[in-house]
Amino acid sequence: MTQQRLDNSSAGPGENEGTTSDDVQLLQRMGYAQELLRRMSGFSNFAISFSIICILAGGITSLQLGLSAVGGAAAGIVWPVGVGFCLIVALCMAQIASAFPTAGGLYHWSSILGGKGWGWAAAWFNLGGLIFVSAAVNVGTYQLFVNFVGPLFGLESTKLTLMHQGFGVVLITGSQALLNHFGIRVTTLLTDFSGYLIFVVASVLTLAMLLAARSDHLGRLFTFTNFSGELGGGVWPERGSLLIMFLLGLMWPIYTITGYDASAHTSEETVHAARNVPMGILRSVYLSGLFGWVMVCSFVLAMPSVEEAVKQGENVFAWLMKQVLPGTVGNLLWVGIVLANYLCGLACITSTSRMTYAFARDGGLPFSRALRSVSAKRRSPVVAIWTVAALMILSMLYAPAYSTLTTAGVIFLYISYVMPTAAGFFAYGRSWKRMGPFSLKERAFKILAIISVLGVLVLVWIGVQPPNQKALVVTSITIGMLLLGWWLGVRKVFQGPPVMSA
Repeated sequence: MTQQRLDNSSAGPGENEGTTSDDVQLLQRMGYAQELLRRMSGFSNFAISFSIICILAGGITSLQLGLSAVGGAAAGIVWPVGVGFCLIVALCMAQIASAFPTAGGLYHWSSILGGKGWGWAAAWFNLGGLIFVSAAVNVGTYQLFVNFVGPLFGLESTKLTLMHQGFGVVLITGSQALLNHFGIRVTTLLTDFSGYLIFVVASVLTLAMLLAARSDHLGRLFTFTNFSGELGGGVWPERGSLLIMFLLGLMWPIYTITGYDASAHTSEETVHAARNVPMGILRSVYLSGLFGWVMVCSFVLAMPSVEEAVKQGENVFAWLMKQVLPGTVGNLLWVGIVLANYLCGLACITSTSRMTYAFARDGGLPFSRALRSVSAKRRSPVVAIWTVAALMILSMLYAPAYSTLTTAGVIFLYISYVMPTAAGFFAYGRSWKRMGPFSLKERAFKILAIISVLGVLVLVWIGVQPPNQKALVVTSITIGMLLLGWWLGVRKVFQGPPVMSA
């Protein structure tokens, strides 16, 4: 470990030392210097996770995953069940984040609580998941733009090929990386704006859908129907079990409610991080879940026919918009939806680059010396930002299918989400005795930890079911490579974070 981490000379003037000195001291106790610019407020920390979750992204682009599984009950019942599980995972994450508010987040926590090997594996799962999900967001942004905003300016989406998609995603990702390059000030302004934009667009969209709904359709929200196979537009292969379809439908809310680890990854840029980071995690989950629940219920209530809607498959939301909001209001909402998705991708790069920087800071990545560098002018990890953008583009080229990126990203992220929790279950009260300002009781934490880990095991099973077999291949190869790499030499050279005890 380099001693440079313990030097706080890079903190710089004009950073309101009265509000950040405690954060800097806590970071120093964990063995790191304050290199990044610490200026994010509690709202900004919440906003970056809220922007990545973005109910206008997964809640819309993955609507078919729920609706074509069990019909209207996917909104009324499956959605809150999925959000409830996400909140349990977030509660455990918030407790650990409060005790160890570092940019390394899940990797750092897993190393401290479970050992450097456990942390090294958590880092790769988290990094892989962040890259896959970020790529999926930008693929979704491109598809939304060319299909619903581009035609307003004369663009004919039917003439576009997969090559056009690749070029479009490169432009989207490159522009997001450029904005991140300018530093956390610019990013914070845009993610703060994104938080307000999501609230406004989601509220207007929900209100418009409810105005179009009929009062006698409430029963739809509690009606389970097996729409597997051709009945559901071929989204899911035909299955005879409604329970299995219920589990498959959980992919919709759980995919939507991902990315709240961004609050942890920006810990070293957040004031009063030990308090604001756990609150950012939790608020982003429950507010997204609540607003999203009302919004997706309005979709089901506004449908002229659920049976006709599920036949549309992946085009279900576009079909619904044409049925309910075909004019100017609908077009304006499409613009807002696409912009929210773009800003979601922007925040994804911010979060992923901080994870990359933190892992490289401890020598965990190839070319770590470059990846851990921080621009003296921008006070941001510029090399990590552009590297993340390049990896997003490469992952999109490997798996152009949106569903493959979605499911692989969800699997990787949620495995990484519960790895520190699993380690914390055994470390709590033993090697882990110092808690942060946000703290659950030991019994409550351990019960929630068990639910989290078991739930993720079910989620992995859900994620690799047909038609997403590629996600199983990607997950299996990744686990094999991690085991092989660790035992063939990484364990001898990787030292992990400077603080290895809690």
